[in-house]
Amino acid sequence: MARWTKVKNNTKINLSDIPGMGIEELKKQIIEMKMRPVGFFGKDWGFGCVRLFVILADDANSDLYISSAIFGPNDKSYESITQDVPSFHIFEREFYEQFGIEPLNHPWLKPVRVNQDEYQFFEMEGEEVHQVAVGPIHAGVIEPGHFRFMCNGEKVYHLEIMLGYQNRGVEDMMLKNHSGQLAESICGDSAVAHCIAYSQAIEVLKGIQISNKSQLIRKIALEMERMAIHIGDMGAISGDIAYLMGAAVFGATRTLVINTMLDLSGSRFGRGLITVGGVNYDLSDEFIEKAIKTFDKVGKDVDRMVKTMLKNSTVMSRLEKTGIVSAEKAKDIGLVGMAAKASGVELDTRFDFPDKWIKELDIERVPFCGTGDVYSRFKLRYKEVKESICMIKKLFEKWKEYKEEPLVADGIGNNYIPDAMVISTVEGWRGEVVHIVMTDINRKISRYKIKDPSFNNWYGLALAVRNNGISDFPLCNKSFNLSYSGNDL
Repeated sequence: MARWTKVKNNTKINLSDIPGMGIEELKKQIIEMKMRPVGFFGKDWGFGCVRLFVILADDANSDLYISSAIFGPNDKSYESITQDVPSFHIFEREFYEQFGIEPLNHPWLKPVRVNQDEYQFFEMEGEEVHQVAVGPIHAGVIEPGHFRFMCNGEKVYHLEIMLGYQNRGVEDMMLKNHSGQLAESICGDSAVAHCIAYSQAIEVLKGIQISNKSQLIRKIALEMERMAIHIGDMGAISGDIAYLMGAAVFGATRTLVINTMLDLSGSRFGRGLITVGGVNYDLSDEFIEKAIKTFDKVGKDVDRMVKTMLKNSTVMSRLEKTGIVSAEKAKDIGLVGMAAKASGVELDTRFDFPDKWIKELDIERVPFCGTGDVYSRFKLRYKEVKESICMIKKLFEKWKEYKEEPLVADGIGNNYIPDAMVISTVEGWRGEVVHIVMTDINRKISRYKIKDPSFNNWYGLALAVRNNGISDFPLCNKSFNLSYSGNDL
């Protein structure tokens, strides 16, 4: 792998150390390496050229591999990688949309965010085939997205999902005037995860080392965010199968978690807690004592409700074997995080790219034997809530060893390291949140790339619905709970 640079998560990379090769050779090596894509994006390279950067993950060894290819002013196409490695499908579509360089023979070259007036939906023929269109406007506070079902009676043959209505140009905004507040707004239910990824990237490029105490508080907040959303989603799944007791109990239990976050940071969603250089708010012995009592209650309430639910034959008939995505298909299309784990593909940045606390606190990875249905996605949430409670308690104890350390490190005003790059990956509750930042020779940020796990996982929802009844779609949708804004950026 002489033509690839091997790096670790959250480490500085000199742009001059990133090798380049022709696109055909790059494609050949990608196929041979058999690693999953984490980044596949372009950057204007001057004189009409575009440099394509590719980042692959060797999860088993906690390594990232980077290489690149340059397209000249007259290079407007290349042979699609997706034909051989299906997990590149969404990355190639995005690259084409942003730079106009076409992946020839791509099997599904549709817009990702920039939806044209004449979007070509997949069509099926047959006397009994009919289409059902839902959205983009939905009831309540749901964000906009269009769903086009191809059905025979109640049975769904195909679902096509058209997004892009929330396209805000976040990467350009981060390039021009980046901030923690903007990072928190990328995806509202993952404010902590995105702000940690942003802050870590900026800290690496400014040479800032944050205190142990701040690292621990960040991890506590991240696990609280995971708990809160998972519990809320368990309530949403309960509501969609008309199990109203579950919806009520999980809703009330989620409130206990987010109110604890409110006590910590002044925001139920952790906004304003994370800052470049550390955190803005500290823990206290009183807060920890109260939080442990609260989380003990949360754990007991979730335990009782889950066990009661899963004894109910009607509940199980709705959850089991509904919305299945097999392990093989999940791996092929590149699912990440919760959606992948529920299908039996064990991907988790906390353990694949661990920080020092995973080892110091002896936090053990417990694989999940999922079967890829709604039941597995429900049970996985339950498992992770319980694990987050245990992890937070260990983090609380470790915080006491460093309680006298500063909240914010020195060096916030430092200049950026020139001609450098960093990949910052954080395991949000949906999966890996990735922020990739580059600087130029003038010490300015020249490229800001973001990948939310929803970017990987929307196609998984489309596959999950196949051969299910159309009335199962809301349940399948809730079991993934993907972000429109996280995809659209």
